[in-house]
Amino acid sequence: MKNTALITGASSGLGSEFARIHAANGGDVIIVARRANKLNNLKKELENKYKVKAKVIAKDLTLPNAPQEIYDEIRQEGISIQYLINNAGFGGHGKFHERAWEQDLSMINLNVVALTALTRLFLPDFVARNGGKILNVSSTASFMPGPLQAVYFATKAYVTFFSNAIAEELYDTRITVTNLMPGATETEFAQTSGMDKTGLFENTVSAYSVAKDGYEGMLKGKLDVVSGLTFSQSLMMKAIPFTPKKTLLKQIRKMQEIEN
Repeated sequence: MKNTALITGASSGLGSEFARIHAANGGDVIIVARRANKLNNLKKELENKYKVKAKVIAKDLTLPNAPQEIYDEIRQEGISIQYLINNAGFGGHGKFHERAWEQDLSMINLNVVALTALTRLFLPDFVARNGGKILNVSSTASFMPGPLQAVYFATKAYVTFFSNAIAEELYDTRITVTNLMPGATETEFAQTSGMDKTGLFENTVSAYSVAKDGYEGMLKGKLDVVSGLTFSQSLMMKAIPFTPKKTLLKQIRKMQEIEN
């Protein structure tokens, strides 16, 4: 395989769009997610349409051994990864003390632990050859606390600050780390997280446009890429540093309340 991108969460949404964009640029892909049937359908699409190689790894990244198993499989096959796109993640709606702890623990394992582990596993290889690009998918949620999505917002804050920190650690290399912060996007996220009935997801942008912004930002080596915000959402983001914390928390809570 050549010019290979490893893409997690590739069975739908942003992940499948990243795979299509990279394949359209002539790059091979390793696509990772739990749903093997969707990955195999995507593999056929990419290989037939773009004449690239696509490898499927069906793996549940909420499980602790999954990142190491992915890395070992790729190393055993002698595949070199040039692009690591940590896209897999999910959210969940509700008061923290009322939500099932198992769901939030899985969220932390996927959004934080798996992303960090995959980065730690592949980054030494990037450093050894002094080349490679990492794209971590965070969220505009990382700018603020998120009442009714407390754990999700916190995991995305981790992704943003982790990505920025290691980008600076690599300042004297040819490796870049880009942090993508989408707004409300047309993916399965809204339905699986229960956010599709809230005001926050009244206006969404296409997964393709967000993935394109993130991918192009990664190629340029940008530190942060914000994508998918409406004009009013952009104004809100700019006002965050000047808004009293209690006022901000109340605003976010109201935006995330389920509409009857």
